[in-house]
Amino acid sequence: MNRDVLYQPYSIHFETLDTFPEKESRKNFFELVFILSGTGRHCINKHSFDYSGNHMFLLTPQDCSQFWIDTTTRFFFLKFTNIYLKDSSISKENIQRLEYIMENANHKPGCILKNQSDKTLVRPIVEALIREAVNKDVYHSDITAQLVNTLIVVVARNITKYLPQNIDETSESRIINILNYIQSNIYEPEMIRTEVISKTFGFSENYLGKYFKKHSGETLQSYINNYKTTLIEHRLKHSDRRITEIADELGFTDESHLNKFFKAQRGESPKAFRLQFVQQ
Repeated sequence: MNRDVLYQPYSIHFETLDTFPEKESRKNFFELVFILSGTGRHCINKHSFDYSGNHMFLLTPQDCSQFWIDTTTRFFFLKFTNIYLKDSSISKENIQRLEYIMENANHKPGCILKNQSDKTLVRPIVEALIREAVNKDVYHSDITAQLVNTLIVVVARNITKYLPQNIDETSESRIINILNYIQSNIYEPEMIRTEVISKTFGFSENYLGKYFKKHSGETLQSYINNYKTTLIEHRLKHSDRRITEIADELGFTDESHLNKFFKAQRGESPKAFRLQFVQQ
């Protein structure tokens, strides 16, 4: 597989497309993609979701991504590396946290903007970056750098919505490894059973539960259930997959099993949850 390399700390690109070029390469950078207008589907790591104007996606160096365009789409791309974070004017005390958030952004597919207020904030920042790139007026490099910093910090704030409240850059590497293991194996129920996780990381089952609660702020089962529920919600909101397909993908025995699980977590059926967003 080819490797796409970014040599400068960051780069900005924007274009209008009817067909998105195929990309199957690994890369050494993070990429923010903002949809200015248009509709289609975004496929990330073999999972696809609808996109439309004002959606933003974060692609990590490990992600495989592709856009399928339905209507002409205006894209904005911001590529940046860890080097940019370290060399930027972002305060030193925040750089480690930003690096941690980005490196551990094993995020759920779909638009990453979770704060409603941030959705209205991001578009003007993107439009300002485009204007600076086009006009190249005096001090445009300084203004661009400040806008890029702001955009990255806003994205980081939204990514933290995915992380357990006690997890940050100072957390032990073992708890981070356990979280990454759960996220990587969430589609395989047998792999995320307590006894399997315990053996994988060399804990007794009893100690694993205590360790996880101490370092993450919630129980192991609660984290697994919440993570799985969020994946279900994203599929209900951003895809047209049938509930039976979602159940099969996430390792439920059947649609009834998923319905019972989701209702216990959210107090309503998956169908009722999806209907709210269809009507919006």
